[in-house]
Amino acid sequence: MTSWQRHRATLDTALETIRTRSYWSPHPEHPKAYGDGSAGAAAFAALRERGRFEAPGQPGTDAWVGAEVSPYGFPLGITYPHPDPDVLLPAMLAGVPAWRDAGPERRALTCLEILARIADRTPEFAQAVMHTTGQAYVMALQAGGPHAQDRGLEAVAHAYAEQTRLPGHTEWAKEQGRRGTLRMTSDHTPVPVGVSLLIGCNTFPTWNGFPGFFASLATGNPVLVKPHPRAVLPLALTVRIARETLAEAGFDPNLVALAAEAEGEGSARTLALRPEVALIDYTGSTEFGDWLEQHAVQARVFTEKAGVNTVVIDSTDDYRGMLGNLAFSLSLYSGQMCTTPQNLLIPAGGITTENDGHRTFDEVVADLAGAVNRLLGDDTRAAGLLGAIVNPAITERLERAAGLGEVALASRTVSHPEHPDATIRTPLIVKRKEPVESEHFGPIAFAIATASTREALDVLRRTLRTRGAMTVSGYTTAPEVERALVGVCLDERAQLSLNLTGGVFVNQTAAFADLHGSGGNPAANAALVDAAFVTPRFRTVQVRRPG
Repeated sequence: MTSWQRHRATLDTALETIRTRSYWSPHPEHPKAYGDGSAGAAAFAALRERGRFEAPGQPGTDAWVGAEVSPYGFPLGITYPHPDPDVLLPAMLAGVPAWRDAGPERRALTCLEILARIADRTPEFAQAVMHTTGQAYVMALQAGGPHAQDRGLEAVAHAYAEQTRLPGHTEWAKEQGRRGTLRMTSDHTPVPVGVSLLIGCNTFPTWNGFPGFFASLATGNPVLVKPHPRAVLPLALTVRIARETLAEAGFDPNLVALAAEAEGEGSARTLALRPEVALIDYTGSTEFGDWLEQHAVQARVFTEKAGVNTVVIDSTDDYRGMLGNLAFSLSLYSGQMCTTPQNLLIPAGGITTENDGHRTFDEVVADLAGAVNRLLGDDTRAAGLLGAIVNPAITERLERAAGLGEVALASRTVSHPEHPDATIRTPLIVKRKEPVESEHFGPIAFAIATASTREALDVLRRTLRTRGAMTVSGYTTAPEVERALVGVCLDERAQLSLNLTGGVFVNQTAAFADLHGSGGNPAANAALVDAAFVTPRFRTVQVRRPG
């Protein structure tokens, strides 16, 4: 059995799981499954010591660039190849015919071999993600490793399922009486559409990057990876592993290439408009996402932008569980997630709870602040949950946000026991009477007093329609409120989580079981992962012959 054929059972399980939408992962998420982390730390140190990140055989390199600085306080000192697209893009397209002709199964299983090799180096990826994004180590290992790998596998499964929906070969006959019988045969071949440009993000380079990367590659498209200049290493490792795997499988390694840029160069704009680019995957600001959608008209653009994630709090049968769940959701990775709650809509008259009686608006906010303080009271524990602030703009935004209302919970600085130069901040909670209708990315939450739950639902609807949201969360024990809340989210096409009080959090989604985004509101035009995410990446060509 060849290396790629050994993954057939994994593919079959993935195909069944995307049908049932049940929970499944072939990649362990507990850190103990990967040893003590020393191998990953040593590999990361070797990359830094080597300095130049070679991409053997990649054509068109005209310079070496790189200025990554770990949010934990030190420069990585690694440089990467900067390409001349006039040389690189034709070379990438040259390998397409053989990759196309390999067919959906061979492509899918080769992609699974790439993922298996990535999984074998999860601790190394954890270090790369940690020191480019500021995620704490455990989160970097989980989100940047197995959870990202699961999303990539999910994309491959959807790509295979959609490409094989039509039979590869068909025959038909049409009886014409005395004129005899017409017979035809047809071959149906899924064909790629062009170069796929992956524009990486700073906060989740693998988790957000792997779905588009593997969906495009599995459907036959060459993939050009343009990482965020502050988070190159995780995707550079991905490209290197993919190129090695493709070459060993007998394909052109230039089907995958790296396009690193200098800080401030803005090469994504130039590459996005190239006529060879037919697909673009992007995660980042609304402004640039809108620009891509408006200007890269030759390409199908998949964007995840910014939204205003909202929580509607009406009532609860587990008040303490609700507070603990919200406290964790607000604190995880210092709120530097596209799914972190921002606007907490609470009736000014307070809420009802099953075991803690009526709680006024001020009491709910104070109790939530207390839950955050209890969660983050120990600096070592806090540093392991918060991670580091990824760029100074977030700290500046945090300081400005304190002036937007009455501070219910001030943000404080946390010292990291191993990285004293890291900037670590706890969440800020600000009380307001008016909703905030723009995203404040970072550890910032607004507790907004609404006249009633009905008004909260109206605010939610308006926010979803104008700004969108990656997540909506609701707490209620009233069936009529639940129906109304579900109705708003169905109308505005927003993903909703209800009454989370345990170990499932609104800002975390599991591959296969959960959709990330809906593609139906202004926060994102695609969902991870559904059929609509993969079908634009190929077309089916029919060749007919008389039978």
